[in-house]
Amino acid sequence: MTVLTGQTWLQSSATRAVMAALEAAGGPGCARFVGGCVRNALMGRDIDDVDIATTLKPEETERAIRAAGLKAVPTGIAHGTVTAVSERQPFEITTLRQDVSTDGRNATVAFTDDWAEDAARRDFRLNALYADSEGRVFDPTGQGVDDAAAGRIVFVGDPRTRIREDYLRILRFFRFFAWYGRGQPDAAGLQACRELASGMSRLSAERVSKELMKLLAAEEPRPAMAAMAQTGVLAQVLPEAGPLDLFDTVAPLSADPVVRLMTLFAVDADAMRGAAERLRLPNVVRDRLVASALAA
Repeated sequence: MTVLTGQTWLQSSATRAVMAALEAAGGPGCARFVGGCVRNALMGRDIDDVDIATTLKPEETERAIRAAGLKAVPTGIAHGTVTAVSERQPFEITTLRQDVSTDGRNATVAFTDDWAEDAARRDFRLNALYADSEGRVFDPTGQGVDDAAAGRIVFVGDPRTRIREDYLRILRFFRFFAWYGRGQPDAAGLQACRELASGMSRLSAERVSKELMKLLAAEEPRPAMAAMAQTGVLAQVLPEAGPLDLFDTVAPLSADPVVRLMTLFAVDADAMRGAAERLRLPNVVRDRLVASALAA
């Protein structure tokens, strides 16, 4: 079994206090770290957030956290999420879930105590990884650990099914490839994104722009952007985008995602303003885009 070692976040008193509170209520093994913190630990990346999955129901989680003298915030109780605050650090704790129905944007969920069911509804195999309080890694798909080691971004199960559950996963596929991928994008995932790209039209502008800007902030976004262009996903998200020649030149020179975004447009202030407003980008971003065109 793979075991996480040398992880200060795993051994910190703040983390241990939260896990102890949950296990006092639900018993050993009722809570595991999940997702990004496990993935990044395996890949040697920085840990930004510590998320926890649990078999406890949301109200049980909230009671357990408060009983331990910690702060509990019901941040998404209907979807099973409670945020614990320990030593001023937030820990997002979510009850294991399974999808009851989805519409391509939102899901109706039911709580479960089955770790495999919870893993089956996640997007990519390297995100469907769990670790207990001792750092022992659990890999329900059987391939998440290997994917993390190899830099493979592969959907859990059938790519088309995962995408139809939430079309934002198309953009997440390219964003995660930009941040964590190596080699060529997964062929099956790429084909599914190509076939289902039009489904992104039902997504809110805010969700789309958030993913796009995260992708553009990656250290090396060029292979992911090229794949987006080749599959028609870039045209779906940003129909104003032109050839990637300028983007390819500027991306290694500037890590600023707004500067990189500028290079995707022709020098046209109206087009930039229209795109910024359609994507509901912050005013400061819109103004920078327009100013760059006017100054050209």
